[in-house]
Amino acid sequence: MTPFAKTFLVATAVAGIAAPAFAEDISFWGWRVEDVPQYEEFIDTFEAENPDINVNLRMIEAVNYGTILSTALAGEAGPDAMMVRAYGSFESVASGGYLMPLSEENVPALKDFPADALKAETLRADNTVYAIPFASQTMMVLYNKDVFSELGLEPPKTWDDMKAAAEALQEAGLYAFANGTADAWQNEVITFGLGSSTMGKAFYEDVMSGDADFTDPRFVDALARIKDMSQYFPDGFIGLDYASSQQLFATGMAGMFVGGSYEIAAMKGMNPDINIGAIPAPVVNEGDEGLVAVFYDGGYAGNAATEHKDAVLKFLNFLASKEFGQAFANELSNISPIPGVTFDNPDLEAVAELNKTSMPYMMLVNFRFDQPSGSTLVQENVQKMMAGEATPAEVGATVTEGLSKYYEPFQNN
Repeated sequence: MTPFAKTFLVATAVAGIAAPAFAEDISFWGWRVEDVPQYEEFIDTFEAENPDINVNLRMIEAVNYGTILSTALAGEAGPDAMMVRAYGSFESVASGGYLMPLSEENVPALKDFPADALKAETLRADNTVYAIPFASQTMMVLYNKDVFSELGLEPPKTWDDMKAAAEALQEAGLYAFANGTADAWQNEVITFGLGSSTMGKAFYEDVMSGDADFTDPRFVDALARIKDMSQYFPDGFIGLDYASSQQLFATGMAGMFVGGSYEIAAMKGMNPDINIGAIPAPVVNEGDEGLVAVFYDGGYAGNAATEHKDAVLKFLNFLASKEFGQAFANELSNISPIPGVTFDNPDLEAVAELNKTSMPYMMLVNFRFDQPSGSTLVQENVQKMMAGEATPAEVGATVTEGLSKYYEPFQNN
């Protein structure tokens, strides 16, 4: 049992609270199958504070979760409380009217959440928040600290630094990067994990205002540099899948890996001894601002049709509390967006520091609401570029053309 859980159980015992004869049951669904033990502890803690409420947890495999949840909600058989995705995937559930509107009135802690976090769980049609954000993810470059130290290498800051480090890693008989591009979504990770600093915040703002599109030299230059850096990816990386890429980095066969902050816990799960460092995307010139790309990963919502509204709101307020956020960070090694949460884990602390100079993970945050989604366009066309079937300029033009089908600022360019 965690210190967090012990504290509340002891407090409850001291207060002499006894379980009522008839506790109220609420159901809670999510997709984090791998986190069941931790969520069971979180729920134990909540129930110790609220002995009149029982929370029944059901975790469903992530690949099937969205379909099962949507079907259940439409059939009036959905859970009382649930995990929901963010951005476009969130809207597909929230737009059906299935979720309980949340505000500072029924969840006071919302007033302290970062605006970008709340935006991830806000339905654009009515500008209403329907879920409590639970984690942010950071796209960046991971490196093996021990390997770098043994070779006398410093974490690279510029593209030139990164190329020099890659050469040194290869000369030492290692893969410079572990990444492959067989899984399409990895191409989006590579694009913004490696390219954000080259694109820059001004490019992001210009795209959002319509002053630039993806034919802009800043985006095309980032792709060209990424394509050039792929010479240091493993032989046959076009056919290398995600799981194999993880293995190459986790086992120390590669010095760098372009990925998300969620990789740190995953890599340590595969190799507890690996010593991982994290750096922003490389910059073109020394002194330029190094950026990571950030998005919010999901939230906790209540069923608008629940017969246990008060109990669900108590549970949601618990999930919005600083105490829960701290336990979430400590036990699940994730960045909680709840203000005041600190990170005992030095890896998380390092990621939180990187987040201070960030830009949004562009396609997920802004262009996954319509079809073709920006993510699909980037994933498919960068995959072609990496295979030598498209130039960076052609990728930029294709992405712009695809988005212009519904993104009005591009229709005027």
